Amino acid sequence: MPHLIIEYSENLENTIDMAGLVDAMHATAVTLDPLPTGGIRTRSVARRNFRIADGHRDNGFISVVLRIAKGRSDEEKHAVGEALFSTLTGYVQRAFDMGPLSLALEIQEIDPETRWKQSNIREYMEKRRGTGSGEPHRGS
Repeated sequence: MPHLIIEYSENLENTIDMAGLVDAMHATAVTLDPLPTGGIRTRSVARRNFRIADGHRDNGFISVVLRIAKGRSDEEKHAVGEALFSTLTGYVQRAFDMGPLSLALEIQEIDPETRWKQSNIREYMEKRRGTGSGEPHRGS
């Protein structure tokens, strides 16, 4: 059930390929053992109305939140966070060098007592794997 949510200031769309950032973050996430491939969801949303620091229109931000179920060790969470933040900073380095940009990544654990879910994606992954198509499947 890992969900990667990328929120960013709309003024970055002219300097950063945000669809590419989603692809890069997702590609990293699926390589990380503590994150089950079948549960990973990566998405982004631009924020049109925002103010950062002194309010200058060139100031930008990217905030990434990884929402995960409880059960991973602090070491696993740290390794996952380091890998994802490295992908983020590497991907946006040129924009970071060119102008004011604030980057953040946070991992949030979800309480299973206050969460409801339903998905059949893993079953479809298994079907695709059985026919030789689709991506490799890692555990839950």
